[in-house]
Amino acid sequence: SGTSGGKQKIFPVNNKFFEDMAFIFALRSSLISKHIEGDEKGKVVMLFFAREQSITPCGLPISTSVTGYLLSDSFKNRPSNCFTSPDEVTLCPDLKQTMYCHLLCGLRQRDEVVAMAASFASSLVGAVTFFESYWKEICSNIRSGHVSEWITDLSCREAVTNILGGGNSELADNIEEECNKKSWKGIIPRLWPNVKFIQSIVTGQNSQYIPMLEFYSNKVHLFSPAYGSSETMFGVNVNPLCKPEDVSYTFMPNISYFEFILADEGNKGEIVDLVNVEIGSYYEPLITNYYGLHRYRMGDILQVSGFYNNAPQFRFVGRKNLVLSVNLEVTTEEDILKALNNATLILQRSDLLLMGFTSYADISTLPGHYIFYWELTAKNISDTIKPDNKVLVECCCVMEESLSALYREIRSKDGSIGPLEIRVVQQGTFNSLMEFSISQGASPSQYKTPMCIKSSEALVVLDNNVLARFFSDKSPPF
Repeated sequence: SGTSGGKQKIFPVNNKFFEDMAFIFALRSSLISKHIEGDEKGKVVMLFFAREQSITPCGLPISTSVTGYLLSDSFKNRPSNCFTSPDEVTLCPDLKQTMYCHLLCGLRQRDEVVAMAASFASSLVGAVTFFESYWKEICSNIRSGHVSEWITDLSCREAVTNILGGGNSELADNIEEECNKKSWKGIIPRLWPNVKFIQSIVTGQNSQYIPMLEFYSNKVHLFSPAYGSSETMFGVNVNPLCKPEDVSYTFMPNISYFEFILADEGNKGEIVDLVNVEIGSYYEPLITNYYGLHRYRMGDILQVSGFYNNAPQFRFVGRKNLVLSVNLEVTTEEDILKALNNATLILQRSDLLLMGFTSYADISTLPGHYIFYWELTAKNISDTIKPDNKVLVECCCVMEESLSALYREIRSKDGSIGPLEIRVVQQGTFNSLMEFSISQGASPSQYKTPMCIKSSEALVVLDNNVLARFFSDKSPPF
């Protein structure tokens, strides 16, 4: 656990957790089938990744929640297998080999694919970025019917060879034709022409990837299926066809015992049960699960958005403790996402797209200021990235104008906050950041780019790859 807050935690689980995950997977599949015709007849390019387990001194296995599920009987004995990748690929402990083979198997079965899926949107964007580097080699494998020699996991290699079933020059030519086109807009439905939807969490900090996914998918529907964590599963999105910005999750009271701390200003620690939450109010959930956690504070902030029958529905607002501050102001995750969304509207005027971002409150100099690290890509894959000074400076200004009234007052009135800065980093920097986090114990399947950087080692990864720096050139109105 700890992929959102950046601080890993270890706690016991039993089979009830894996049974709950299997139940949620089955339920969301049922919801999709209810709204999208024909999805049950095809296959899914499912980007699952497993890590090697470690062992405690007393002999208990330690794994991420996704790895634990993939190794459980609930996954092994699932009633049907609709994934393009065999289990040997999913369980391969090498992230690069797994990603390559996921894409290779998915493309070999392209006509059967009706969906792409991953735990988080960042994994889907990462898959397309990976494919940009390896599509020629993947086409060569499909044409020859042989897997690249650097795929050294023997069980994985054998399973993928069986999927290839010999060479297919016509398929390889079709894929090459699409990849050689100037723009990769809509590359997902171009590679998988029968794809009906893309399934991944796109709420919270993953909402930053929505514009990239819409570009790559040509607005194939994005379905944010469920709200869950390593501590418990919470609920599902019962309206698969809603827009990403309208997603709410209906809580399942049979999963865990849920209580809520009122998160509105002036609250004195009042705790209410699930049946007593009020529409429009903000809460932090407490969970008591079936494997040892009692009134565990999740650190998420949720807003009651409605009811499905009598079951409350919640909109994910953000993480409670993910904030920036260099003075008296407090900038929340919701503030950051609002500022980012407004800035990307400015960025759309250029030929650039935002691939990923993170932020940092720099107090090493006076006055302190906010730094946003941006990784950009060109809309046309063959174009070089040329950040426009005027556009990026305007993005800085728009972000400042989108932040809280207190931030704008302190920034403008007495200059106790310095101009907001955007640092554009080289392509691949956020992959390097992910690799660093995985080397520190993060799960490949559960990894999310942190919205705020607090690790000095992670900052070194970012700062070593800075291409250009831009600053706000005017104080925001207040």
